[in-house]
Amino acid sequence: QVQLVESGGGLVQAGGSLRLSCAASGRTFTMYTMGWFRQAPGKEREFVAAITRSGNTYYADSVKGRFTMSRDNAKNSIYLQMNSLKPEDTAVYYCAARNTIGVITSLQYNYWGQGTQVTVSS
Repeated sequence: QVQLVESGGGLVQAGGSLRLSCAASGRTFTMYTMGWFRQAPGKEREFVAAITRSGNTYYADSVKGRFTMSRDNAKNSIYLQMNSLKPEDTAVYYCAARNTIGVITSLQYNYWGQGTQVTVSS
């Protein structure tokens, strides 16, 4: 069992930056691929970024070049540095963990956090 707790959300003006964190419980953190997803009001949850056990990163086209995902295995944590934020980035951001093989951008992750709100004003 893995528990995930996000933090770092908030209100920021367009063009600003935020850094999200996700702390994971459990001693097998290094075995998981970790992902960030987001869900805007009235929209489906969508993939934002992911990082594999070996540190390879993947990004949605909409955030590529603006967002950077990283992991610190010693702290059982992942991070999402978000720069040049746009109003369309407004959403609840969720971190997720998976230890199964599959499409890394899909929603088929085993564990999910409770989410943190990011609001970007224009």
